[in-house]
Amino acid sequence: MVVDTMSILMLVLFAINIPIGFSVLAVSLFYFFITGQLDPIIGVQRMLGGAQSSTLLAIPFFVLLGSLMNYTGISKRMLNLAETLTGHLPGGLAQVNVVLAMLMGGLSASSLADAAMQTKMLVPEMEKRGYDRGFAAAVIASAAQITPIIPPGIGLILFGFLANVSIGKMFMAGILPGLLMTVLNMTAVHWVSKRRGYLPTKEKPPTVKQVGIASKDAFWALFLVIVIIGGVRIGIYTPTEAGAIACFYVMIIGLFVYKEMKVIDIKGAILEAVRSTSSIMIIIMAASGFAWILTWEGVAQNITSFVTTFSTSPTVFMIAINIFLLVVGCFIEGNASMIVLIPLLLPTVLSLGINPVYFGIVMIINLAIGTLTPPMGTVMLLISGLTGVKVDKFTRELLPFYVANIVALLLITFIPTISLLLPNAMN
Repeated sequence: MVVDTMSILMLVLFAINIPIGFSVLAVSLFYFFITGQLDPIIGVQRMLGGAQSSTLLAIPFFVLLGSLMNYTGISKRMLNLAETLTGHLPGGLAQVNVVLAMLMGGLSASSLADAAMQTKMLVPEMEKRGYDRGFAAAVIASAAQITPIIPPGIGLILFGFLANVSIGKMFMAGILPGLLMTVLNMTAVHWVSKRRGYLPTKEKPPTVKQVGIASKDAFWALFLVIVIIGGVRIGIYTPTEAGAIACFYVMIIGLFVYKEMKVIDIKGAILEAVRSTSSIMIIIMAASGFAWILTWEGVAQNITSFVTTFSTSPTVFMIAINIFLLVVGCFIEGNASMIVLIPLLLPTVLSLGINPVYFGIVMIINLAIGTLTPPMGTVMLLISGLTGVKVDKFTRELLPFYVANIVALLLITFIPTISLLLPNAMN
């Protein structure tokens, strides 16, 4: 009964647009302070304990990395490389959007940051070249869904922390699904562009020399991915240390190699990172308390019993969980959803013999797709606001990309090897 009341209260708070972190915090405080079920001190301890993990130090470092990227000149060089590689394809500038999201995903670590950056950089230029603004917004929004599973996506770090699995394996697990989503999004762009007559930005495919020049110009940016993934992969440092090293690396590149960053820009990037990290940590602390309540009340065990009553098939469970998570993603921000749902779902996942790394990738992709979906999709609302495209038109333009992303989700769900091939190679 108490859990039912808490769930209704949370939905009401969401409906009246109370921020996610404060909504979950209010519900958790309601349990500890109003119902009198447990000593409120326990609630405070559980919430503070949710933030006291060295693993979570990776989050502010990678958030700072994304902020620093805006000042270094790395984004511009990645854009040039992406256009060199794909500018000859139908819908050339739209194809650039998708490839840039894949290249930058491993650097910005945030779908919202990636979407905002590309919207400001590319939508005006696409309009100048005859692209419909709604289509431009849809391409950027869909491509931003690649970001959460390209390492070092924040979702990968959160899942690894909450599910107690190797963050290094989560990083490796995201690479092939990310490439698959890139290919399918490029296919959707090609299909729409052929129908609407969106032309390439370049007449001919790039020569080896042109690719070499563009790659050389972007070398230090591309090497950052090796610094992050390679160092974690071979065990030189932890993901948290990788974040710190990557921030230092980017500042050196921006100040002394590309020479486009000023010392004062570092202060601005730090302030941006502090604001973003603060909101993330409030969600983590509040949701840690909420997740503990659900565990204390036996909700996780009840869900496991309920699911296994109907079927003990991992396949049936994954089909059901896909539908459930797609719906959840429409209403609740992805990271908040993971913090609440992982403690509930993980016991069932493990009892059915499902690999948690594979499950994590499927979960992150589901919740990412939800950010495109009315009524509360965060990426949808962000890009609609930045571009002035109405939600109904935005949604119509997204239809081919919904299909592409759902096809990717189904392939990743039913072919676990796509997610597990690289992590298994780490053993």
